[in-house]
Amino acid sequence: MDYSVGQVAGFAGVTVRTLHHYDAVGLLSPSGRSHSGHRRYDDADLDRLQQIRFYRELGFPLDEIAVLLDDPDADPREHLRRQHRLLSDRIAELQRMADAVETAMEARRMGINLTPEEKFEVFGDRDPEEHAEEAEARWGGTDAYAESQRRAARYTKEDWKRMQAEAADWGAAYSALMEAGEPPTGERAMELAEAHRQHITQGFYECTPEMHRELAEMYVSDPRFRAFYESIRPGMAEHLRDAVAANAARLS
Repeated sequence: MDYSVGQVAGFAGVTVRTLHHYDAVGLLSPSGRSHSGHRRYDDADLDRLQQIRFYRELGFPLDEIAVLLDDPDADPREHLRRQHRLLSDRIAELQRMADAVETAMEARRMGINLTPEEKFEVFGDRDPEEHAEEAEARWGGTDAYAESQRRAARYTKEDWKRMQAEAADWGAAYSALMEAGEPPTGERAMELAEAHRQHITQGFYECTPEMHRELAEMYVSDPRFRAFYESIRPGMAEHLRDAVAANAARLS
C-alpha cells in the first residue's frame, strides 16, 4: 500500500510542513508520486520515518540522523537495538518509548507488519520540528545562531561522524567520572566541562563561559535537554550543570 502526505502526517503525529521539509533536505523522500504529481509514501518510507522520529526524540539533529540512516554498513536491526539501549536508560516518563522499540524489534523478528498507527502511536501528537523552530525563534537573531547555521551547512558526512564520535567519547568519560564519585567541583569534572564548551566552540559557535553556564541551566530546566543527558547517565544533567558553573567561575 501507499499513503498520501496527509495520511502519513496523521500516522506519525507531524505536520505536512515537516514532511515537506524532510523531503527538501533529502532525509525522507517519498518513494512514489501520484498521476497528478502528489507525494505517495510506501511502507519502507514509513519505517524510515519511524527511525527519524526515534532519533529526533533522542535529541539527534537532522544532519546526524541522515548519517546514521544512510550508512551503507548499518544493519537496520542495529538501529533498533541502539535505540532500545538509549531509551531503556531514559527517565520513567519516557519508558513507554522503550516499550515501543521492543514491540518494533519483536515485530521485525517475527515478520509481523505493524500498522501505520502502531508504528507512530508511541510519539503522541508532538512534532519534533517544533523544537527546531523554537530554537530559531529564541536565538535566530543572534550572531551565535547565524555562525552555527553557517558551519553546519559546510559539514560533510565524515565531519558529522567525527563529531558524533567525539561526543560519544566525552559522554563515556563523564559517565566514568560520575561512576568514580568525583564531585562536579573537582578538577576532572571542570576539565570535562571545559572540553564540552570547547566542543561547542570548535563545532558551532564561540561559546563563552557565561553562555555555557546559561546553556547548562537549560540542561536541567528543559525536559528535552535533561532527557538527553539522563539517557547517558542518570543524574548527569545536574552534575554537568554544576561542573559548568564551577568551570565558568574559575575562568572568570
